Amino acid sequence: MSTTFTLDTATSRAHPVPEPVRRLTVPAIQKRKAKGGGGEPIVMLTAYTARMAQLLDPHCDLLLVGDSLGQVIYGLDTTVKVTLDMMIAHGAAVVRGSYRSVVVIDLPFGTYEESPEAAFRTAARVMQETGAAAVKLEGGAVMAPTIKFLSERGIPVMAHVGLTPQAVNTLGGYGARGRSEAEAAKILDDAKAVADAGCFALVVEGVVESLAVAITQAVACPTIGIGASPTCDGQVLVVDDMLGMFERVPRFVERFDDLAARISDAAARYAGAVRERRFPGDAQLYR
Repeated sequence: MSTTFTLDTATSRAHPVPEPVRRLTVPAIQKRKAKGGGGEPIVMLTAYTARMAQLLDPHCDLLLVGDSLGQVIYGLDTTVKVTLDMMIAHGAAVVRGSYRSVVVIDLPFGTYEESPEAAFRTAARVMQETGAAAVKLEGGAVMAPTIKFLSERGIPVMAHVGLTPQAVNTLGGYGARGRSEAEAAKILDDAKAVADAGCFALVVEGVVESLAVAITQAVACPTIGIGASPTCDGQVLVVDDMLGMFERVPRFVERFDDLAARISDAAARYAGAVRERRFPGDAQLYR
């Protein structure tokens, strides 16, 4: 079967669909900042493969190729062990599998913290080799100069404050942040610093709700909550958590399916059919 490609002249990209599809853009996401809490919330999920991107793309505004793939895909105990090559390979797959969403790729631990120049080299390679629209990095005020450096050189940056998994060894675990006045004030200052530096959106993870509300009100860019508050300008979850692929999930996750049980059931039925010689049947044979 042949596939007819049509060219979207606005992006110079061939699309294997009947009509050209225009991706959302970073400026379009920036404009979704809720005005008085009445804006349409931004929908964001993680994606790591082309097929999952195809399934999620019609429903999402942003697809995040998160370094959470280290735990979800590779079985690592921390995101600290994720490599740049991993992020690029999965990022390219997600870009190939999507046509509507803005694709954002995490910069892995150790590839951007040294200096703004080092971060630029990493981010430029990510964008060149994947076709993604933006990168994401963790950290507060200390990363503001890097965010400014990248943004001024044409690389859109999504920032990330609060519970920052790459800093788990410093934080001492994955507990909610901002419970003390001092810590809450520090995170709020971090949020303001990265927003002022030019990030186009800000992930706020694992903080007490009052702090998430304060951050959302204090910054001009959209906030994307995860374990934060429904008043954030958008929400993100790890897709495998949302689909019920794992038994243990953080408190802030709601399972919208129990895919693990359905996969296990399908595998059990397949195994039974093979052992009872019911599969393959006539429909699967070449006569």
